[in-house]
Amino acid sequence: MTFGEQPAYLRVAGDLRKKIVDGSLPPHTRLPSQARIREEYGVSDTVALEARKVLMAEGLVEGRSGSGTYVRERPVPRRISRSGFRPPAGATPFRQEQADGETRGTWESNSAQAEASVAVADRLGIRPGDRVMCTRYLFRDAGEAMMLSTSWEPLAVTGRTPVMLPEEGPLGGMGVVERMAAIDVVVDNVAEEVGARPGLAEELLTLGGVPGHVVVVIQRTYYASGRPVETADVVIPADRYRVAYHLPVK
Repeated sequence: MTFGEQPAYLRVAGDLRKKIVDGSLPPHTRLPSQARIREEYGVSDTVALEARKVLMAEGLVEGRSGSGTYVRERPVPRRISRSGFRPPAGATPFRQEQADGETRGTWESNSAQAEASVAVADRLGIRPGDRVMCTRYLFRDAGEAMMLSTSWEPLAVTGRTPVMLPEEGPLGGMGVVERMAAIDVVVDNVAEEVGARPGLAEELLTLGGVPGHVVVVIQRTYYASGRPVETADVVIPADRYRVAYHLPVK
């Protein structure tokens, strides 16, 4: 194979991908069989199989037991808007994670005390094993699971206060900025790092993806005078949503 030349299975996968994208192979159409691919492209069974695997890994096709491989419906990506700080009054967790004021979403949550892992401790500036409040959220838009979030707050900050449990007490269900203000902790900065990775099996099961699908992961941390007071991992299915940032110009 000369420099720059693609392996045969990628060339076959690329041609089939083009047909899916341009509509020659519309959603719910059965993908050509392995024998048909072998015959049409003049390749071996191994190459045909690997090409099909590529399309499955990309989420373009799906296997149906006893029936074959079919082109998947391609969702039109929707926008998740983020804008850094949210208005402090009425900043619910959904509004905290999705800054679009037109969106009306719901969320489910569960909180439990835990020991900070090495990674979480590094993000919060505490020692591994220190106690944190871990809260897991599932966000829905019109009933559809759209986003997961796991947050950690150091109990050295919130322990034995009215806001120790994010979803309970007088400020239960409010955002980090408002809750921290209630215990005289003034949040003055927020940082977000955006990356992508294959979704974990349990994430894709909840969000409705298939193995191999990519998720967008946002690592968010709130600071008060330079001290991290909350950090979270926000997980969003990359095939259905785009993350849009609206940042003020100073």
